[in-house]
Amino acid sequence: MIVQDVINHLHDLAPLNYAEDFDNVGLLVGDKNQTVSGVLVTLDTLEAVVDEAIENNCNLIVSFHPIIFKGLKKLTGKTYVERVVIKAIQHNIAIFSIHTALDNAFEGINSIICDQLQLHNKKILIPQSGTLKKLQTYVPNENAEVLRTALFNAGAGNIGNYDACSFNLEGKGTYRGNEESNPTLGQKGELHTENETLISVVFAKHIESKVLKALFGTHPYEEVAYEITTLDNTNHYIGMGMIGELAQEMEELDCLQYIKERMNTACVRHSELRGKPVKKIAVLGGSGSFAIGAAKASGADLLVTADLKYHDFFSAENSILLADIGHYESEQFTKSFLVDYLSKKITNFAAALPAGRVVLSKTNTNPVKYL
Repeated sequence: MIVQDVINHLHDLAPLNYAEDFDNVGLLVGDKNQTVSGVLVTLDTLEAVVDEAIENNCNLIVSFHPIIFKGLKKLTGKTYVERVVIKAIQHNIAIFSIHTALDNAFEGINSIICDQLQLHNKKILIPQSGTLKKLQTYVPNENAEVLRTALFNAGAGNIGNYDACSFNLEGKGTYRGNEESNPTLGQKGELHTENETLISVVFAKHIESKVLKALFGTHPYEEVAYEITTLDNTNHYIGMGMIGELAQEMEELDCLQYIKERMNTACVRHSELRGKPVKKIAVLGGSGSFAIGAAKASGADLLVTADLKYHDFFSAENSILLADIGHYESEQFTKSFLVDYLSKKITNFAAALPAGRVVLSKTNTNPVKYL
């Protein structure tokens, strides 16, 4: 088993294509073709974590947060980031970060918080847009069925619970036909010219490379004319934050105490109490002040998040209760989740690696201490 095999499984859970633009996810250090001796899962990659990987004979670290976030101009060991990268390279340890790709996944960090708080009826709080793309291409009539099947097998035309493949008149004139072309609508809704069929398929953006590989590998033309456009859709299965409901409503102080216990946090900073019961709860792991407006609009009674600043609490305006449980605390259960996921997903680990080589890091990487 190589590093890329592990990455492929993580990509199935949280495709990197859905990470935020500002983020730095993926393989940050190391060779994707390196054979894996063991995987260490952590929230942050610090020097102590690299030492832990060395001690456990793990040459791949799967980290939630990226150790390299801003550009590195030097590797002199002056900063903790440089020291981590240098030590990882010296010991042939690869480092992979999943960060906001997992934040945006339906079964990701916010789902983990909802499960920890035992919330039901989970929904994405801030759905992501632009997650679908459309491919259009002309193909000789006799090759249409073969190309269509190849695109289907690559994953195109199967988005959620509806068929995203269409054969229609959109894009007429986009591609070059011959001077004798005479478009007519076929029995299946296909756009036919005398010699060609226009095929139009919709696909999730994270499989674009697979779709293009199928197109180029199947289309009979040496130079394929095609167009890919991004659709202005809103995907309710991908996005930031999540909202759910308690089985029974709770008084505000009781709910805050419940959150403190369930999320294993030393303290909860919160806005002024509203004097109303809590039933509907929005959550957003990590820094979540940007989600206050969306939480209000969703009708949430309470927003659980982290890194709220002084003036953020004013924005509650008695219409929602804000609870800051701490950045680390909001994401701490991610490690166990990823260990369980990888242990179950990679069924051939027993043959590829010694038993139990997906290791949960024991290093507490929380930089915030409480008196």
